[in-house]
Order: sequence, then C-alpha cells, then structure tokens
Amino acid sequence: MAARSSTSRWRTALVSILVVALVVSVALVAVVTFLVRRPLPDHGGEQRVPGLTGEVEVLRDERGVPHLYAETDADLMAGLGFVHAQDRFFEMDYRRHVTSGRLAELVGDVPAAVDADMVVRTMGWRDVAEQEWELLSEESRTLYTAYADGVNAYVEDREASRLGLEYTVLSLSTDVEDVEPWSGVDSLAWLKAMAWDLRGNYDDEVARASALRPMFGDVEVVDGLFPDYPADEHAPILPEGGDSAGSPSDAHGEGESPSDAPADESPTDDADATDTDTDASGRSGSDLPPGTVGADPLAGTTGPSTPLTANRAGAAVVSAGSALDAVPVLLGEGDGIGSNSFVVSGEHTATGEPILANDPHLGLEQPNLWYQVGLHCVELTADCTFDVTGFSFAGMPGVIIGHNDQLAWGLTNLGADVMDLTLERTFSDGTYLRGEDRLALERRTETILVDGGDPVTLEVLSTEAGPIVSDVLGEARAAAGVPVPEGSPEAHFEGYSVALQWTALTPGRTGDAVFALNRAQDAEDVAAAAELFEVPSQNIVFATADGDIGYQAPGRIPVRGEVPEGDLPADGSWPRPGWDERYDWQGYVDPADMPAALNPEEGFVVAANQAVQPLEADPFLTGDYDAGYRSERIRTLLEERIAQGEPLTVDGANEIMLDDASPFGEVVVPYLLEVDVTDPFVLEAIDLLESWAEEGYPNDVDSAGAAYFNAVWVEILSMTLGDELPDAQAPDGGARWLLVLEQMLAEPSARHWDDRTTVNVVETRDEILGEALVEGRHQLTARLGKDPTTWRWGDLHTFAPQHPVLGGDGVPGLVRRYVNPEPVGVPGGSAVVNATSYSASARDEYGRPSYQVTAGPSMRMVVDMADLDASTWVTTSGTSGHPASGHYTDQAQAWAEGETFPWAFSRAAVEDAQEERLVLTPGG
Repeated sequence: MAARSSTSRWRTALVSILVVALVVSVALVAVVTFLVRRPLPDHGGEQRVPGLTGEVEVLRDERGVPHLYAETDADLMAGLGFVHAQDRFFEMDYRRHVTSGRLAELVGDVPAAVDADMVVRTMGWRDVAEQEWELLSEESRTLYTAYADGVNAYVEDREASRLGLEYTVLSLSTDVEDVEPWSGVDSLAWLKAMAWDLRGNYDDEVARASALRPMFGDVEVVDGLFPDYPADEHAPILPEGGDSAGSPSDAHGEGESPSDAPADESPTDDADATDTDTDASGRSGSDLPPGTVGADPLAGTTGPSTPLTANRAGAAVVSAGSALDAVPVLLGEGDGIGSNSFVVSGEHTATGEPILANDPHLGLEQPNLWYQVGLHCVELTADCTFDVTGFSFAGMPGVIIGHNDQLAWGLTNLGADVMDLTLERTFSDGTYLRGEDRLALERRTETILVDGGDPVTLEVLSTEAGPIVSDVLGEARAAAGVPVPEGSPEAHFEGYSVALQWTALTPGRTGDAVFALNRAQDAEDVAAAAELFEVPSQNIVFATADGDIGYQAPGRIPVRGEVPEGDLPADGSWPRPGWDERYDWQGYVDPADMPAALNPEEGFVVAANQAVQPLEADPFLTGDYDAGYRSERIRTLLEERIAQGEPLTVDGANEIMLDDASPFGEVVVPYLLEVDVTDPFVLEAIDLLESWAEEGYPNDVDSAGAAYFNAVWVEILSMTLGDELPDAQAPDGGARWLLVLEQMLAEPSARHWDDRTTVNVVETRDEILGEALVEGRHQLTARLGKDPTTWRWGDLHTFAPQHPVLGGDGVPGLVRRYVNPEPVGVPGGSAVVNATSYSASARDEYGRPSYQVTAGPSMRMVVDMADLDASTWVTTSGTSGHPASGHYTDQAQAWAEGETFPWAFSRAAVEDAQEERLVLTPGG
C-alpha cells in the first residue's frame, strides 16, 4: 500500500512538472510570437497623418506592393514616407547610422562598427549631405521634408520594438533608446552610400598598387593583370560614338551650375608637355606607368625613386585600401556589381512600340534594397505632377528606376573614374608637399559615441585633394622613418600618406535629379535630369511613348591633366603624386559634352557596364570598364532575333536577361579538352565538358558540366594567380580574369603558369590545366558524389541572402535561421548575362571553394511602352523588412526560377490587383 502511494506521488509530481514545462513552453512561444509579430503594420483601414492637406489612398496587391494616390506632390511623398516606415524602418535607421558614421551607437561596442564609423567620419558623408541640403531647389526641400514628416508620423509614439524585431534583439546587448525623428538630410546621406558602392575603378587602383610588390616592381606584369578593354571584340554602348545631346541652358536657372564646383573648365596647358604624345586624358602613347621594369610609379616624377620608397608608398596605398574596406557594403561590391539594360525600338518589337529591360546587379541582402511602389496624382495639375511607378529606396522619396506615363528608364553603372587615391608627402611638422611649397594639413576632430563603450576621439587630417585615409584605423604610418640628411629641404619628412579625392565629397544636386527623372517626358528632359545626376555616375537608357529610344551619360566627371609620355599616366589608373600639380583635376566635363544618343540606326541600345563609346573618343571617362562579355552576348541575342525576323516581346526580353551561357567555357574548355589525361576516373568528368560544350556552355541549375567546369576554373586561378597576389587581391574569377587567362592560354610558358607553391619545378600551361582537372574531379566527388552525371550546378551555386545586422556568424543560430531565408540553387554565374556572381577566392567554413552568390540581379523589370500594364517586375525578396510578414520573401522563389509578376500601372489595373486598402487622412 505504501509502495502504491509512493508511486502515485511520483506520478503526480512528474505530471505536475510536465504541465509546468508545457505551460512555460506555451508561454515562451506566445511571448516570442508576440515579439516577432509586434512590428507588423496595419495595411488596411484609416490612419491620421499630421501635415497632410488631403487624403492619401494606399492600394496594395497580393505581394504588398503599394500604389499611392493623392492630390498634391507633398502628400504623395508624405504617404511614401509613411509606407516606407511601415515596412522598412529598421533598414532605414541602419542606413542612417552607417552614412552618419554612428553605427556603433546602434549595434554597440563592435570593432567593425567602430572602424566603419571612423572611416565614414573621415570622409564626412553626413557633412556633405548637410551642405547639399542648401543646394537643393526650394521645391525639392519641400518634398524631402514632406517625406520625413510621413516617416515621423508613423514612427512617433511607437517604441523601437514596434518598429522592427531587430531592436528587440539588439536590446539584449545594447541600450536601445527611442528612435530619432527622420530628416531630409538623412535621405540625402543615403546618396553617399549609393555613390560609394558604385564608385568606379577605385578597387583597380588599389589592386595595381597592391600587386606591384609581389610582382617585384615589374610594372609591365602588373599592367598585364589589367588588360585593355577588348574593343575589337566587344562593342561599346555607342559603337558610332555619342551625339552629346546636352541639356536645356536653363536647367539650373540663369547663371547657376549644378554645384559650387567648376563644371566646364578645360585642361590647362603645361609647358613641359607641349611636345609630347598625349591626349586630353593624360594617357601617353604606351599607356604604361613610368620608366622601365622596376620603376616606382607610386613615387611619381619628383620624389625619390628607390625600392624603399616604392615599398613604403605602396604600403600607404594598401593601408588606405584596408581602411576604406571597413565601410559596410550597402549596395554590393566586387566584380559582380554592375547591371544589364537594353532598349529596343518598335521597329523590332511585336507591338511596334519600344521595350526596355533592366536588372541592376548588386549585393543580395535580406531584405532586398529595392522597394516597389507607385506614386500617382489623382489628377495631374501644377500642384500634383507625379504619375510614376518603379523601384524606390526605403529612406528616399521618389522612384529610382521605373516609368511614368510617357517615359521608361533604366540605370546601369557607368564606372567612370571619379575617385583618386592621392599619394601625399607628409612631414612631422604637420605639413605636406604641394609643388615647391609646404602647406599645413587641415585638421578637425570627430567624437564617435559607442553604445556600451568609451567614446572614440578621431583627428581627421586633410589636404587640398581630400581627407587622408591611410592612417584612419591606427595602423603604423606606412612611410614613417625614411632617413633624410639633417638640415636638408627634406628635413622632418615622415613619409607617405594617402588622401582621397572623390566627386561625391563635393556637394551637388543629385537629390534634385530623382524628381526630375520621375517627371521626364522625352530625351531633352532626360538630359536635363542627367545634368543634375552628379553621383553616382550611371548609364541611362530610356524609351518614350512617342516611340523614341535613347541613351544618356550623366555624372560629374573630372577633366584630367596632361603629362609627358613615359611619366605616370594621368588617367587615374594608378594612385597619383599629390605634390605634382600636373596631375590635378582641371575641372569637370561639361554636361553638354557627355555621350548621348537618340534613336540609333541599329534600333537598340545595350548598356551593361562596357565601354561607353570608342576608346579614342572624348570625353575620357575611365580606362577600367567591365570586359564586356555580358553586353556582347546581349547584343548577339538581339541581332540574331532581328536577323531572323523574330520581334521582341516582354517574355523575350526576360529570356535574354535569364541567358546563362558561360563565356568562360567558350574560351577555356577547348584547351582543357586538349590536355593529355589517362586516368579513367578523371576522364569520366572530362566527358561532361564535351557535352557541356555541345549544349552551348549553359550554367543552368541541373548542369553537371557547369558544376565541373566552375570547380576546375577555381582551381586554375588558385594554382596560377592566386599564389602570387595578396589575399585581398586574389582573383575573384570575374570578367577581368578571363581576359588575363585568354592572354596566358596563348603562351604555354607564361610566368603565371608556374605554381609558386612547388619547389624546384616550373609548371607550364598543360601541367596546370591537367592538375586543375584532377583537383576539380576530387573536389566535387567529395561534395556531390562519385558519379559525375549526378552533379548539379545548383547544388553548389546557391542564393543565400543574409540580414545585414542579425544574419552574421556573431548572432545566435536560432535568430540567424529566422531572419535568413533558406538557400536555393540558382543558374548563372560571373560574367554571365544572368549574373549571379560568386568569388573564386572565397572559401566556406570547411576551407572548400564557395560558390555562393555574392551579387546578382537585385530586380528584373521589363517595360512595354505599348501597354504599360503588360510590363513585368520581380525582386529577390519582397516589400517587407519584417521577418514575420508574408511579404518578407514572397518573391524570392519566383526570382530564383526566372519568373516575374504583372506590373500594374493604370488605376483600373491597380484596382483589379488590389488586396488591401489604407486611407491616410489629415490630422493626428
């Protein structure tokens, strides 16, 4: 009886424990559910918004895409601010902290955040944005203010946890206070981030300097790593050159220029350069850095030119590169950053009206940086001038890419050289050399606040060129201690520092350009908007309802000086000597001289980051264009359709953007198939390459040949160039490296074929190719199985976007898995039209090559000017930044599979697609 009683008590206790555990678990689930769903906004009903003068109607479709209707421009922008804040406020706040150099205030005492703040404060992004506010037109300031009012109408009276799950997670380790009100300057500062990630050839400039030392100072070898644009094989955007369409003379008002910087100065004449073979860009006939092999291009033409100087000067440049790399990536980085765009005249379309396509290749984070929206005036009047739809940035009023009722436009990165690293000779007395003079360095102090840590005081030094960036992160001064005779003119010479000269650090009016482009009706309006669109420099392709198609290059482009042949080129390809005034920028290209075209004879325009016009044409924009494989493939596909009499359709334009033929395979596979291989195990895999070649080298998800080739490609780069260059400059496998390899394949004994990791043996081409075939076979056998026919490119090449704050390794796995979508295999690859790029030098957590997508088409759009409602669009995620929302990832699978969604524009089409209706009314 006692035993039964004891057993009963144990059972009762166990049941009680289980009940308590169940109750706790249920309560925990309830709390977690409440916290993750708490930020979800209400997309229906009615809400009051202070400052509105009338109602704003918000109609959302099944994917949560809002179309706004109002009676004034200001109300439209206020409504846009409201819906941006509803769906993406943490993203906006994160960007605000990054662009203001205040990230450590948001995420806490994280070394990477503090470093980022130091670099951004050194460049002064926020300070420039504040100056730009004063340059905006009064109307633009009104619209930015209205947008901010709309953001604040949603944010005020809501604690941080109601605005984003991220604040709740951050509050576990930081002191999360009430969020600050939004301002118009917060929006303008975002333009600096856009310009930074799309800055042109800065990476190549650093890479040249970084490669000089491991290449034993051999300038010719370094130059070979940056091949010239293959103009004979890949056509520029404007094969016949531009028309320089120009802009109306009153685009900025009488006597007013786009900014307070000179816009149309001509290069100054140099007495020493009058009899030399140079052009307006300062490029000499050889287009090589100065002197013979072993010369020091970084030392320029006046200072000492010794190995010590070269090493120290080069180290200063590398130090500057390391500092600038600390800036968080907001749009993307690397070779995969670019875009495809093309516009085809009605002569070659099924409808008889133009079709325009665009797919910007950017970093792919979660959520996607684009926010789809429509901004419609109930009636177009003097007070209400917008009827536009497309892709916006949360935090910015207006539409960045899209169409209105009369004009569609797309953007791709022009890649103009608008940023120079300037080598400065600095002295311990706080001066630097400028010509024959010693000038005092400018100084200012910045204080960086750190949540949970001590404030950081930063002294910023600047020259006439710009802020010194080489010593920002506290590394030892790269050139300190160079010995000089006491009492000589060089006394107190410490060495070299690197300053940054960048057009985006001069205040401009890009903030006005967004609205001008949204309202543009024709080519003349596009040219006027382009004159304002100073940074970042973009290619604009456009189509009009009148049947016109065209191209316009905007941007504030430096005019470069002239130097004699044999000296360091003044084309911006190398860091320039700041003490030599011949290398100074001589003003900026007149907007009227920028390349443009209207209704080109061939009936289409393709702009995919290739050269803009024939290389000898003026104005000089850059020497470091994308290699042009994507652009040439698009041109080929369009030309084939035209030759076959096959009119282009919306579906056909989407098919072109999804083309996955690999240019790498066409160049490399014929050489691989000639290698003498006898091992049956490896031959099984080589058979895949033969079949892949017959199929046209497709990088589709089910392709075994694509999987094997990309594995072999990674091994080739690792065995050749990967062991010769610094880790930061290791080959990423993009288009430039294919040009390099093309040169190497033609020379079986070229120096780069030698594997430096081997001893007492010098490898040649076929030996390295054979080893790569073997290593690729073993690599994929271990990862995908012994039978090569079962390999799939999609099992290696995955799209796995990460949340910028909560998605990284330092965050608990449960949180990461919640905010980061599941990886999905995708087609495409580097330098492919469907440019889902990966880095050939990246390695996963097990030390294996990583084929994970690092950049790709951030959205795809096709606009049909015959029927705007027949247009299509898609992004990589969805409209919402809230992980608990059904619109957080509801476009991702469609994007991965190459599908798109209908893009409503007319009121009737928007109402047909309507799922939710919200009315914003005046008051509050």
